[in-house]
Amino acid sequence: MKKISWILISIYSVAAILTSCADFLDKEPDDMLTLEMVFDDKKRTEEWLATIYTQVPDLLSESNFTFRILSDDLFISPELQQFGASFVVNAIQGNWNPLTDMSIDVWNNGYKAIRSAYIFMQNVKALPEQGVSERDAEFMRMEARFLIAYIYSRILSFHGPCPLITELVPPSSSVEELMRTRTPFEEIVNILDKELMELSAFFPEVLPQEAMQFGRPTKGICLAVRARLLLYAASPLFNGNPDYTDVVNPDGTPLFPQSYDPDKWRKAADATRLLLDVAEKGVYNLYVERYSNGEIDPFLSFQNLFLTTAETNKEIIFGRASVDYNWARRTQPRNIGGSGFLSPPQGLVDKFFMRNGLPITAPNSGYTETGFTSEPIFYENTSYDLADEERTKGLVVGKDVFNMYANREPRFYISIRYNNQYIPAYNLYTQLMFNQAAGRPNHDSPQCGYLPRKGVSPNDLPRTSAYPYRPGIIFRLGEFYLNYAEALNECDPGNPEILKYVNLIRERASIPQYGNGEGMISPPSGQDNIRELIWTERRVELCLEGEVRYNDIRRWKIAEEIFSEPLMGMNAYGATPEEYYVRTIVTQPKFDKKMYLWPIKQTFIDNNPNLIQNKFW
Repeated sequence: MKKISWILISIYSVAAILTSCADFLDKEPDDMLTLEMVFDDKKRTEEWLATIYTQVPDLLSESNFTFRILSDDLFISPELQQFGASFVVNAIQGNWNPLTDMSIDVWNNGYKAIRSAYIFMQNVKALPEQGVSERDAEFMRMEARFLIAYIYSRILSFHGPCPLITELVPPSSSVEELMRTRTPFEEIVNILDKELMELSAFFPEVLPQEAMQFGRPTKGICLAVRARLLLYAASPLFNGNPDYTDVVNPDGTPLFPQSYDPDKWRKAADATRLLLDVAEKGVYNLYVERYSNGEIDPFLSFQNLFLTTAETNKEIIFGRASVDYNWARRTQPRNIGGSGFLSPPQGLVDKFFMRNGLPITAPNSGYTETGFTSEPIFYENTSYDLADEERTKGLVVGKDVFNMYANREPRFYISIRYNNQYIPAYNLYTQLMFNQAAGRPNHDSPQCGYLPRKGVSPNDLPRTSAYPYRPGIIFRLGEFYLNYAEALNECDPGNPEILKYVNLIRERASIPQYGNGEGMISPPSGQDNIRELIWTERRVELCLEGEVRYNDIRRWKIAEEIFSEPLMGMNAYGATPEEYYVRTIVTQPKFDKKMYLWPIKQTFIDNNPNLIQNKFW
């Protein structure tokens, strides 16, 4: 029966991938003839490959908000459980298990796509009469091969070791052959490492039709997947984690590394260096816009990084040409047509630096939480003009704004929308207090008193569902600068390149860099302090970006510590400024040790006695 089910899954995949063949499948019992029909047709062949690409996440789509909500980047109201958010609401409270219907099924959907990719690789061919050359067919075959490696890297990051299938499983396989065990973590990493290096040698640095082929693999994309894979493999979750040393297959084979290997950090650094070498040939650059005097405009640089097409934005390494505007819709206040329920907590707001580059906790930062601004606050070297009705250039904070938000670094204003902040598209100010136009008690309101602004265009018009295009960014160069600094600090503390790449990020943000020169901030001493410095820079620079923060707090094994403290925000039930601008407990999230790795669905465990469940589930 299990064998029949497996074969049916194969046949189902064909039907699901190619709906245009549905009528034929009803009439023709020969599955191979269906494959012949598909791969004798250029359009159907391309559709098959495009369906495999759907496993590359669109980080602007609503289902992919999950990772940001499960981290400490975002919070949503429990009331939204009735509107389809049951998994994330329950997961925040620790109420999920192997029977839970998760909103994103990386394991199951990933394996379906991997099988489809192997079928594709086996059958794709040149169709000269339809304009498909041998070179075209080989390129598509290698695309499928890349997608297999990429999908496995994601399964590995969420579930840990998994059965590594390296070729198409024939329908004639016995039940015993189908009952695969989980492949040890290091074996998977080593195979994917080799695979991605080979793929990086095949694909060009720049695709010939760059705009039309956006999101297709390049040399840099392959190196980026490999570099992130090796960074995660070097991190505490997977590098000799004592919690997992006793997790073994039925034959006693350990699934996780048994001891810490510091050399893995060197491998991660070297892998990232390969990517940076490609970047520094001019293939990738930090996205920068400049003011009229030639200085970096930090506001427009960081804002438009997330709103600009890949043709002009060379910071994007890997992305999707998204047509999903749920991020823009769900982050906008309710009174301008959005649903405004995604809310960054106070902990994220507090991490942004001050204008002088210091953290808010530093004695000389100038930070205060009392009172309101008495005068407008201007910044130099920027054409930013989104702070008032007159669109005054350089004005960033107006009068009567809570002092917590005054004189913060430019990335803060691009990333976070706070109360009483101007919305130029509708010529009004945010009204997030209790009983105001976008506040509580309605569930479509920010529970923590803030909305995300990162990746939101000033030209978004939610009332009419008019949203300018923006790319869905999966990998960007800024992340890999910080990845490189992190890996170097672990394997070669004191290396000057560590601060060099952190400083490139801070330079774009136009805040003082770390060093001993005039106008610089003296860096702390010691590997541990530099690690904290890098982690803080990541927290600010990469916040609200897809899976990054969620993966960080898991791979560093700090999620339990983070969620041991209540999630804080402004008092969303405050009806006056005196009541509203008060640090308030919003919720107490729950993160158990088992949640560092996602469970394997119980159905798969029940059907395969050789499949071991993740520990603690």
